[in-house]
Amino acid sequence: MDSECDPLPVERSLAVSQARDDTHLRWKMRQFCRLDWTALCASHYPSVAPMRLFRLSLRCAFYLTIFAMVGCGRKSTSQLVGESPASRSPSPTIVANSPQAPTLSPSPKAGQRPTLDLSRLENTVQPAVFLLTVFDASGKVLRTETAFFISGEGRLITTARAVEGGINAVAKMTDGRIYNVSGVLAASTTLDLAVLQADVKYVPFLPVNRNPNLEIDKRLGLVGSGLAGTDGAPRDVTISSQQSDRLEIAGPISSSSIGAPIVSENGEVVGVVTSAGEKASGRPSTAVDSLLGRVSSDAKPQWPESAQATVTPTPTPRSTPKPRLIYAPAPPFPPGVSRPGISGTGRFRLTFDAKGNVTNVQVVQSTGNPYFDSSAIQTLRQWKSSPSQGWAVTVPVTFQTR
Repeated sequence: MDSECDPLPVERSLAVSQARDDTHLRWKMRQFCRLDWTALCASHYPSVAPMRLFRLSLRCAFYLTIFAMVGCGRKSTSQLVGESPASRSPSPTIVANSPQAPTLSPSPKAGQRPTLDLSRLENTVQPAVFLLTVFDASGKVLRTETAFFISGEGRLITTARAVEGGINAVAKMTDGRIYNVSGVLAASTTLDLAVLQADVKYVPFLPVNRNPNLEIDKRLGLVGSGLAGTDGAPRDVTISSQQSDRLEIAGPISSSSIGAPIVSENGEVVGVVTSAGEKASGRPSTAVDSLLGRVSSDAKPQWPESAQATVTPTPTPRSTPKPRLIYAPAPPFPPGVSRPGISGTGRFRLTFDAKGNVTNVQVVQSTGNPYFDSSAIQTLRQWKSSPSQGWAVTVPVTFQTR
């Protein structure tokens, strides 16, 4: 039976033989290239031509390069032969850092209602919501309620109760602007909704969702006017029950929110608050759409004594009261003309506008004295009459000294 050979003596003999060959090669190269200092020192070779010295340097550099390549190659071979596979160091592992996945907001769980972006509703919806102040015939404030624009031309929505008995109103915006409201276009006491027109060039407005999909317990936004303080801040509400023309709102609603819009997450109007309290209610946007359908294209806003559920018809002609003079001072004598025996009589025609102001004075018959005529014209321009549709009157004027 053959005995197994020990690999270690073989490796040692190879290493000793390699070292001996390296030593011999170095000696041969030094002898050949004369690498000692005395061999390369130019002072020991005064008779050697520069060209021979240059050739000798190139030859030394060439063999040194070969020696280095051979020595490095053998050294690597000896390392590979002398090392065992277990003693080799493992190769470094390169780990590529994968980009971090974007953080996703948690989706609502099953049965959990999604939240509304109230700050977005405040920026997009609230600029179109304002306070509507209504005045009576004496100029006193009747009431102030919330309203909102539904068109850039100034068409607005509020409750019908807000305009009852009013003859004028103003819209007070959050940014401080104030617009005059010219009148009512349509109103419904049954729906408690009214459509009005404001005198504006352009205003921010809210789109009306004509086919809202109002699900029970769905989160919606209630946005009031910024002038109402915390009561006007956007908040989320839910619909507890729904009928064709009525919405029941879950939770208490403040009275300052009456007339405020109920909007979807996209800022579209889906309802209007018409009552407040613990059991608040409102009208769906379909009721708003039906009221808008009653407004004719040529409808003109007006202020009736009480809003009724009719399209604004052509006003019925009413008898206009006869205008009368309410301020008629007598023309004074011109300075320097009031001498005894001087007199004059003339006739002047006055034209009044609808507000009772004199717009024109015409001399029908002169007094015969230019100073009398001038004094009469200046005084007659100050006369006032009661409001009317505009009228004219001829008055006689006599100047006479006693």
